[in-house]
Amino acid sequence: MTYDIHVIGGGLAGSEAAWQLAEAGFSVRLSEMRGSGDNTPAHHTDHLAELVCSNSFRSDDATSNAVGLIHEEMRTLGSVILAEGDRHRVPAGSALAVDRDGFSAGVTERLASHPRIEIVRERVDTLPDGPAIIATGPLTAASLSESIASETGKDALAFFDAIAPIVHRDSINMDVAWFQSRWNKGDGTDYINCPLDREQYDAFVAALVAGEKTEYREWENVPYFEGCMPIEVMAERGPQTLRFGPMKGVGLDDPRTGRWPYACVQLRQDNAAGTLWNIVGFQTKLKHAEQVRLFRTIPGLENAEFARLGGLHRNTFLRSPELLDPELRLKSRPNIRFAGQITGCEGYVESAAIGLLAGRFAAAELAGKKMLPPPPETALGALLGHITGAAVAETYQPMNVNFGLFPPIEGRTKKADRKRMYTERARAALSTWLAA
Repeated sequence: MTYDIHVIGGGLAGSEAAWQLAEAGFSVRLSEMRGSGDNTPAHHTDHLAELVCSNSFRSDDATSNAVGLIHEEMRTLGSVILAEGDRHRVPAGSALAVDRDGFSAGVTERLASHPRIEIVRERVDTLPDGPAIIATGPLTAASLSESIASETGKDALAFFDAIAPIVHRDSINMDVAWFQSRWNKGDGTDYINCPLDREQYDAFVAALVAGEKTEYREWENVPYFEGCMPIEVMAERGPQTLRFGPMKGVGLDDPRTGRWPYACVQLRQDNAAGTLWNIVGFQTKLKHAEQVRLFRTIPGLENAEFARLGGLHRNTFLRSPELLDPELRLKSRPNIRFAGQITGCEGYVESAAIGLLAGRFAAAELAGKKMLPPPPETALGALLGHITGAAVAETYQPMNVNFGLFPPIEGRTKKADRKRMYTERARAALSTWLAA
């Protein structure tokens, strides 16, 4: 099969970019090294768009949340990632969480059956000479990373990313734990809650700090990303840190006491059958035996059986505000675009969103047209702007989409109305952009 463009990397961003290009009428070679004999430290399958950490796409509230807004914008633009996410949704309150295996299998099937996409299981070691999108993610193979570094003349930045454990539902003690979403959002029963009193919490935090961790390797001499920090690192910041983070008990009514617990561990459904649940916010680099020992001290998890234990892997990303133009092209080699987490966006949805834009920019260019970037008032435009110039290159760090990236609302406004005003303005701006 001859092709118009080469997309390298079959994660969320690469899958979305390939889909957008194919739907625009262009033939795509999609290269994915998993399935060719190569793998990464974090992936477990050769499916496209595999979710290696959480199974949540976070808030689906498009009225008062920037993540929910970008969901809405991507649906409007025909995102295959959001379409399959909606198709494989599992209960998660106001969030969009998915059956991870069903989701990635669905994306794989959609792309494999598209007549204009050829999926090739191969590792690409050098930057292509023709039109291409690099969407190899934060775990880019060493050979391609070296090729990118040689071209850019810049050292890649790096940070840790950690994976949370997954528990078998039938091993959770529901005489202690109970179903409830915080503040009863969604249908109010989308999370399993395991309460801790003060003594139990203090003992758990002390054990986390003292627990045996996996040894550092040479490549680990890099900073953690704040949004996916190992729980033991959070515990080291202070004894109350976890109570105001992933173990907060507010908005949860323990049915045995009628009160909020001193602290609480939440689990979120991880597959459609409801047989697997992940421990929310419990990314970790504790040794596996230590994880089993410590996590079984949590009330309700005394006999927990783990389908997957936590882990840690390295993430790398470009100094994008300095290296990429507003259409995600590498300034030194404009035949190449970058997309996804390698650009320094953070999160499943954000990665797919940048893949969507890279695919659409490339499709317009192949058609001999010019596509204007989405307005900065939109979630897509705000995220793109941060990556391609709004952020300070010297201190550039991975970023989730948030209203802080948007142009401020002009004039005096009530704080309670501000988020709604951002989303209403974004919808109007997106409509104008699409009509142009």
